[in-house]
This record gives sequence, structure tokens and C-alpha cells, in this order.
Amino acid sequence: MKNILVTGGAGFIGSNFVQLMLKKYDDIFVVVYDKLSYAGNLDNLLPVADNPRYQFYKGDICESDEVNAAMGKYQIDTIVNFAAETHVDRSLTDPGGFIQTDVYGTYILLEAAKKHGVERYHQISTDEVYGAVLEGRSVETDQLKPRSPYSAAKAGGDMMALAYATSFGVSVTITRGSNNIGPYQYPEKVVPLFIINAIDNQPLPLYGDGLQMRDYQHVFDHCEGIDMVLRHGQPGEIYNLGTGVETTNIEMARLILKLLNKPESLIQPITDRPGHDRRYALDCSKIKTLGWQSQHTFEQAIESTVKWYADNEWWWRKIKSGQHYREYYQRQYAGRER
Repeated sequence: MKNILVTGGAGFIGSNFVQLMLKKYDDIFVVVYDKLSYAGNLDNLLPVADNPRYQFYKGDICESDEVNAAMGKYQIDTIVNFAAETHVDRSLTDPGGFIQTDVYGTYILLEAAKKHGVERYHQISTDEVYGAVLEGRSVETDQLKPRSPYSAAKAGGDMMALAYATSFGVSVTITRGSNNIGPYQYPEKVVPLFIINAIDNQPLPLYGDGLQMRDYQHVFDHCEGIDMVLRHGQPGEIYNLGTGVETTNIEMARLILKLLNKPESLIQPITDRPGHDRRYALDCSKIKTLGWQSQHTFEQAIESTVKWYADNEWWWRKIKSGQHYREYYQRQYAGRER
């Protein structure tokens, strides 16, 4: 694996992965392929902008000609697919966009992987494909029970990837990660949203009773796990990736406020979203057999993330003040106070 196409590499997890790979290895060339949607941001890649082993290519994974042009131009031998619509709330108002990118786009990439005979196609997936897990933990062989258009679209992408492995011999691996937090996460997601609102002394809109449970892992740990599976995972296999420790959303909100020395009165309960999964929980024993281990506790991950946003207002302030974000925030949260 020398020439890696990282689709969605200008997004949150993708940009952190690109930075990790270029820092960790001196014998790879990384092409970021991204259409720069609202959540794609070249600022995320500023730390590697002058690296001679990095190249940006603007393109849409749903456009076959564009994908194949990039594959041929840079002699790509590995595809890591981060490109996706990822926000559950947005999927409730635009399911079609999620199906287009997360299912059809995955198909286009798999066709390119088959045509160019790549060494590895890696699909980034999510714990949400398992659905709500009220007891126990999800293992990779569990039945998929997605409950939102987002998770259903991601499950469709997973199934397509596995079908190409079986039908056409494409060397596919999949990781299903828990909730990521860390630098460069677009602030529609709950942790950066709560952090920047708290910094500005604005309410933290908390769904329902706030007792939904999530496994919050640091994006650096997730990226290390993806790299581990790329290099040591078995083709055709799926690997869960998370800390294995769940925290309620209200506990997360309280810790953010504590770290920023802000009052808990900023927590504003709002009406819950439709079909909000109560709990996700992953059994991560399979990836641990490859030698991977999470390096951040929940508290460490939150503290590191809060510090990054506090120290990098230049990055998020222009997003928060932009028309797209302000209109989305108004649509999403106006009039939902309980």
C-alpha cells in the first residue's frame, strides 16, 4: 500500500487519518478525494498542505469518471472511504442525499476498486448499523438493525462492500466505529456543538432526558485502529472500534461545562428526535487481537477535545458565524425547548 486514495479526507475523521498516515510513514503518497460539501474543509488539512506526499483532488464519489481519473492519475492501490453523509438529524430531513452518497457512492468506489485491482478497499462504518443495544454488546456478526436513514444507508454501504468481496474478490475490510471526538469535527455534532456554545455562554440543547448512552472515543485512537486493520486485518472481515465504555449524554455535557468553568444551568432540555437510539455498545475484542488498544479514557478524550476548540477559535468561529450553519441551527433547535 503506497498510493492511498482517502475519500472524504477533508472531513473530520478523514483529515485526522491523513495527518496520522503522513506523520507515521515516510513511504506512502496520500491523495485526498473530496467534493468539499459543507462539512469538508481544507483548513482541516493545513498541517499537511506543504507535504510533497500529499495531493488534494476535488471530486464526488458518485461520479464514476472523476473517481477513475483520480485512480489512474495517481496509480492508486488502496482506497479508504470516509466519504459519507453522517449526521442523523440531517438524514431525517433528507434521506435521499444519504442514500446517494453512502450507498451509491460506495458502489462507484467498489467498481473502481475492482477495475483497478486495488490491494485493499477499506470502508469506514458506524456502530449505529447495529441499532439500539439496550443490553450486552454488539459483535461483528450481529444482525444489522438500523433505525435512521443515516444508519440504514451506512448498512447498505457495508453490505455492498461485502458483496463485492464475495462476488468479485475485492480485498475489503470494514471498521464500525463508535462516536468520535477530537479536532476538526464540524460543530453540528453534539460534542463540538456543546463546547462552542458553552464557550459563548449559550444553551446546550440536550435531547430528551439526556440519558442516551454513547461510547465517545478520541479520533486519534480511531485512526490508529483503522491503520491497524489496513495493515493486519483479514480481507472480508469487519472490526468494531471503540473504547468499550459508555457515558450518558448528560454526563458528557456536565463534564464539558466543568472543564470550561461554566454553570450547569446552560443545559437546555429539548424535545427528543424521532427514533433516537437509547444505547450503542460495542464488543471490541476482535480488533484487540490485532494489537490495537484505545489510548484515551472518556475523560481524557473530552478534556483534549475541549482544549482544542478553546485554543482554535480561528477554525470554528467562521463556521458558526456562517449563514449555512446559522440557518441549520435555527431549523434544528428553534422552538424545541421543554
